[in-house]
Formats: sequence, structure tokens, C-alpha cells
Amino acid sequence: MRRTKTNAASHTALRRAIFALAFLSLLNSLVLPMPFTNASARDGRAANSTAVEHAAAPARAQDTAAAQAQAREAYGKVSLTFEANEGQTDPRVNFLTRAGGATVFLTPTEAVFALAVPNTGAGAATASKTLDPRARAAAAAPQQTAVLRMQIAGANAQAAVKGLEKQEGIVNYFVGSDPEKWHTNIPTYGRVEYAGVYPGVGLVYYGDGGRLEYDFVVEPGADASQVALKFEGADDLQLGANGDLLIKTAAGEVRQQKPVVYQESDGVRQEVESGYVLKGGGAVGFSLGAYDASKKLIIDPVLAYSTYLGGSRDDVGNAIAVDSAGDAYVAGTTSSFNFPVTNSSGNNVFQDVFVTKLNAGGSALVYSTYLGGGHDDAATGLALDPAGNAYITGLTNSQTGEFPTSANAAQKTYGGGTDDAFVMKLNASGSALLYSTYLGGSGEDDGNGIALDSAGNTYVTGVTRSTDFPVVNAFQPHFGGGVFDAFVTKLSADGSAFRYSTYLGGSNPDFGAGIAVNSSNANFTDVYVAGSTSSSNFPRTIISNTLSGGTDAFVV
Repeated sequence: MRRTKTNAASHTALRRAIFALAFLSLLNSLVLPMPFTNASARDGRAANSTAVEHAAAPARAQDTAAAQAQAREAYGKVSLTFEANEGQTDPRVNFLTRAGGATVFLTPTEAVFALAVPNTGAGAATASKTLDPRARAAAAAPQQTAVLRMQIAGANAQAAVKGLEKQEGIVNYFVGSDPEKWHTNIPTYGRVEYAGVYPGVGLVYYGDGGRLEYDFVVEPGADASQVALKFEGADDLQLGANGDLLIKTAAGEVRQQKPVVYQESDGVRQEVESGYVLKGGGAVGFSLGAYDASKKLIIDPVLAYSTYLGGSRDDVGNAIAVDSAGDAYVAGTTSSFNFPVTNSSGNNVFQDVFVTKLNAGGSALVYSTYLGGGHDDAATGLALDPAGNAYITGLTNSQTGEFPTSANAAQKTYGGGTDDAFVMKLNASGSALLYSTYLGGSGEDDGNGIALDSAGNTYVTGVTRSTDFPVVNAFQPHFGGGVFDAFVTKLSADGSAFRYSTYLGGSNPDFGAGIAVNSSNANFTDVYVAGSTSSSNFPRTIISNTLSGGTDAFVV
């Protein structure tokens, strides 16, 4: 059964509370839920996860927590940007953007919206938030997409296109195993302009926060009646009582607000009465009141789909970390960037890892990097080193040859089962994959938490049901039993070798959730792991020798 990655991305609220209260002084960067800029996040449905930076003094932990809270607030306010198509998607596409849980592809004659269809299966929303992979697997179902095409009726297919207001941020793609097909340093823009979509009429797309807006700019003397739209992939079109255009899709209702039409004279805006006209067959025109044809006319609809759409498996931020300069790094899972080749609903949507860096002021994205293969991939843990390199763990069911692994990877091939854990390192600009490795056996393996020592070695914890999980210099060399064991693995600084790797568990399910290190001693590194267990024979020494109930938290 195909897995949906967001199912593996989070812990229950109860476990979050236990870990936060019991281990806050130990795990210096326990991260709370971080909303990604989409409807599911605003509904409180975004997944939760822990991310751990270097161990430090309690004062620094408090500073880091405050910086993370500030970064979470700022991240949701950053306006959308448009990335140029430099080979990362279909050649018909000029620019693409992501907003409100949708991916939007722009061409001279249409805007194509790939919208995730909400999963309404019983228990899916609850199961997607549990750390227990059994519950996640029970709720797993293929993510589907609805495709809505907003065509500019009769538009010039040769309209000149350019990006305006170039942004600081860049975009990178490490998708698939062939480095020749990776794309880096893709520029982003604040606006996209199509000149001459009709004679004397231009079209400009731009963002207003997380919303997509577009303006038809009718030059003096041009014919405004040329401007018309046609929607394909809509189940129904209706006019709301307030004049909004209601577009019914399999993903929910897309609402295009009543257009604002205006002219300016001596810096003063004069509104022109306007509205939509339904013409049948998906065609929509604009009714316009009296205006001065000798002056420029602006027709400005607003797409408000992000308010109305969203399911339990939209784009989700799962982990966040903050560097010493206050820049925030967010990792999670995002819908596929693949351009939909048909206008039908029901296509499976695969998801990829994203890592995004936001500047300290919260005003701009520094980079967004996408990583993954031909199937589902999710980031669930994130850590930083002092140089700003980002280390990511999570899970993938992209097979050997699909997933981007490095030539020196400690485990170059997919272990098997429903998914493997992975460990990746990105450079400070997000534009180079310094290493990437699988971590897993023939069963299910999920990475949950990641930490670094002062030498750059990486420590990962998570869960495994593989009886052949890669063990090296193991404290516990054999699977403990039950369904799942926790694991703890140390990876060398260059990602080429497992320094040690061990099971951690008893005869019932055990889950590794968070990890931190203390490498202040030059001769050794202490490693601290938090998680949950229902094993009465879980390896333990002090404090509590007796399982208090069905499931206990643990610290090792």
C-alpha cells in the first residue's frame, strides 16, 4: 500500500506535552507545531514534530525558544513568490508558485491549479498526528489532486512574459538520483507580467500575503470587452449573493472575489462598477459600468481559494530551527511540483521534502530546496551546525535509483518495506546536497529526531520494524520484539559510515522521538533520547523500574 508521508510526520499532543514538560531542560530546542502557509495549518491541522539543535546552556535554550516562536509567526506572513521554470517542471510553464495548499502553474494562456483533495476517511485526521506507525498505516490512502484550469479565453499564446521585482530567495531541486537533472539557484520574483495577452491588454500576477491576485491592465483606447475567462475542471460555477464567483471542485470550493475595477486620475482611484457574467460552458465574462476609455483601466479579481480549501494532508511544516543570526529554517513535506497533464481529477499526488530558510526579519525567503524521488518523502527532524548547514531526517518510500543519495552514502540502496529513514546534509545556501543516505532494513523505518556534536557527526532516532536494521557497534544488536523498536544511529561527519547503530526496545512497541547531545568533553559525546514505550522489559536503570501503564515516556 502506498504511504502518504504526512502521516509519518508528527506526534500526538499528549506525547508532545509529556516531552515538553519532562525534558525541556534536557532537550534545548523542543519545537512546537509550526503552521505552513495553507488552510490546514490555519485550521490547526498541521503536523507536529521535534527538532533539536546543539545542546547548550538553559539560557540559550530559552533564547532559542523565543526566536523559534517569532520565526513561526513571521513565516506565515511572508508573501508568495514566483519561481522561474528552469527545467524543474513542464516546459509549457513559465513560472510556478505555491500558496494555500495549491501549486499554481502560469503559462501565457492559463493558470493551472493543482489542488489537494481532502482525505475524509474516518480517523484519518487523528491518525495522521500519531507517532505510532501502525495507526498511520491504517489511515494511509493515496493523496489525490483536483486540477482547475483558469484559461484566459482567446489569449495570445505568444504573449511576452517576464518576472518583475526579483527577490532575495532562490529555489533548488534535488529530485531523483541523477545529479545532471538537479536544478539549483533558480531565481524568484514578486510579480509576473504577460504583455499583450490581448491587443492593448496585459496581465500581471502577484501575491497579497498568501493569496494569489492578478490584474488585467487595459491600456487607453484598448477594448476591455476582450477580457474573459474559461474554467476547466470545475464541477459547477455559481454567482454568490455578494457577487463572488463560486467554483466547485473535487478539492472544495474556490472563491474568486467580486472584481475590483478602477482607474486613477491625479493619484486618486476611481472605482468602476463591475461584476462577473456567467456565459455557460465554464465561460465567465466581466460586466463593466461607465469608464473613461482614454485612461488606463485595471480589472482586479482576487482568488481566495486558500480560505476554503484544505485537508489533513496538505503541505506541512514539521520541524523548525533557528541559527545564531536569527534566521529560521523550516522542513516538512510539500505537494508535487509536477505539472498536471490532464484536467481530470483523481491523479495521485506524490510529495517531496522541502527545506526553507527565512531571514531574521521575517520579510523574505532566503531559499527553498526540494528533495525527493518518485514516491513519497517527508522531513520530520531538522538540525543546524554553526556554519548554517542543514541536517534533515525523515522517511521515504522512493526506491533505489529514485531517491537522491550521495556517492559516498553510508547506505546507498533502499532497505525495503513501506519506507526507509534517511539522513541528508545541505550546504548553507541550500544549493548543494553534501550527503544523503538511506537508513533502514527490509521493514518500515522512520527517522524522527536529529542532533549534531561539535565534530559534525549526526545522531538520529526514530522507529523501526526491520529485524535486519543496520546495526554497528550496537548496545542492543537484536530487535526487541513487538511491532516496533526505537533506534539510535550515529553517522560520520561526511555521511559515509555509521559509527554505531543500535536497536532500543523491549518486547512491545517502542518509539524514539527526540534526541540531543552534549559534546563538551573532548573524549566522548553524551547522547540523550526521549520517546515512548509500552515494553515492561525496556532497557532501564534508575528513576522508574516499573511500567506505569499502557505507554510510558522514556529518557535514555
